[in-house]
Amino acid sequence: MTVGTHARRARVRVTGAASVAVRPVLEAQRRPARVLAVFPQGVYLEVRTDLEPSVIAVITGEAVRLPNSVLLGAPLPPVAVGDDASVGDRVVEVGPLTLGVRRWWDPAPPLGPLDPAALAGAAAPLTDPPNPGLAGNGTVGLLASSCAEGWLLGAVTAAEQLVGLGPGLTPSGDDVLAGLLVTLRHLGAATGAERAVRLAGWLAATVTYDARTRTTPISATLLHCAAHGAASPEVTAVLRGLAGRQALRPALRRLHRLGHTSGSDLAQGIAIGVTAVLALGDPRPPGRKAASGAPALGGTHE
Repeated sequence: MTVGTHARRARVRVTGAASVAVRPVLEAQRRPARVLAVFPQGVYLEVRTDLEPSVIAVITGEAVRLPNSVLLGAPLPPVAVGDDASVGDRVVEVGPLTLGVRRWWDPAPPLGPLDPAALAGAAAPLTDPPNPGLAGNGTVGLLASSCAEGWLLGAVTAAEQLVGLGPGLTPSGDDVLAGLLVTLRHLGAATGAERAVRLAGWLAATVTYDARTRTTPISATLLHCAAHGAASPEVTAVLRGLAGRQALRPALRRLHRLGHTSGSDLAQGIAIGVTAVLALGDPRPPGRKAASGAPALGGTHE
């Protein structure tokens, strides 16, 4: 039984469907959690665990389905910051709610094979997302150029500087990185651009290292999800549009509407990722030398 710090409320027992990204935390032994934030359509819980991702979003069908979400099969009962909470053994308890996980959904569905020429032809609408939070930022520019050149040192340096950069629950720097990571993973694999996939691995290790101390809890969790290719349907719909699996422009409009600048920041990261995938898909011409021994991804940086 969960008593909490508020007046006793009638317990509400429901079932739901959870993202496989949070399966390790949900299937582990039950642990205490704290309520990070409450919204009309959901609640964010931070689980006291060393497992990642450590923040779970319990949401209704009207909310943005983040890759760390558990989707309720019923309305969300009244929950408040300060309510007792726990997560584990496939059960989430918070305030009056007991949520049993019965089904799973995949936040990182593969795209299937994709011709790089088709990707290049589809990428034009990605240019100039509306009002990104870090417009004109030099570090974003360094990230973009370094990824396109396969210059690992430059890409890692820029990524380290972007983690946690900006205000809000999901800072703009984190959103750019999340869009980039998911794009490198999925479109790199779809087009056979192995260097892009390797770049995703290096950047993922960089941005998730000690992320809990460098950005907000929810944003750290979303970076861990993106490191494995997991994203919201708004992001994966854009990737599907780029792959010719659905209409791209409507998917982009839906993405741009997310948050204050989050959608545009994610779109900026996707655009950087697409450019890198196309650039890294072919071997570099011979004879280019690495600058000061700087590592590159199967090629060199001049």
